[in-house]
Amino acid sequence: MTPRMRLYQVVGRKAPTKTDENPPAYRMKLFAPNVVMAKSRFWYFMHQMRKMKKTTGEILDVNEITERNPTSVKNFGIWIKYNSRSGTHNMYREYRDMSINNAVDNLYNDMAGRHRSRNKSIQIIRTATVADKDCKRVTVTQFHGQGLKFPLAHRILRPATKQLRTVFAANRPATFFK
Repeated sequence: MTPRMRLYQVVGRKAPTKTDENPPAYRMKLFAPNVVMAKSRFWYFMHQMRKMKKTTGEILDVNEITERNPTSVKNFGIWIKYNSRSGTHNMYREYRDMSINNAVDNLYNDMAGRHRSRNKSIQIIRTATVADKDCKRVTVTQFHGQGLKFPLAHRILRPATKQLRTVFAANRPATFFK
């Protein structure tokens, strides 16, 4: 499954003027579904932090940041700020996934299910890869350890060849095996 949210790095600055020919550039890492939304979120946050708008600034560069090792399972810690019906709250959440993009997708789905928060009301402050010993949440720590086993319950035995397959059987299939 491809992740809906992707990690982008957006670099922008205030447009050069005669008084300030070389204004400072600002770099921001954002999660967005596409490049257009990443640019839009950049201007949203820059307007909050600095006196900059899209009309008075320019985007210098937009890059998608990909996962270095997308084939191993990692623990991700995500610090967020979100607006609920009663106010603004800070929160720390942990997810165990293959990539940060998938972990952020899980975050948005989890926040929508548990807290009824919309994507626009969630601001990701920081993300980090967390070591197994530093994890706090039980939903993540239950999958740590060497002797982790997943039972294969109720398996249906299939015939070895097509000739041994029957359309009708005289008895129900046995689906529990030790």
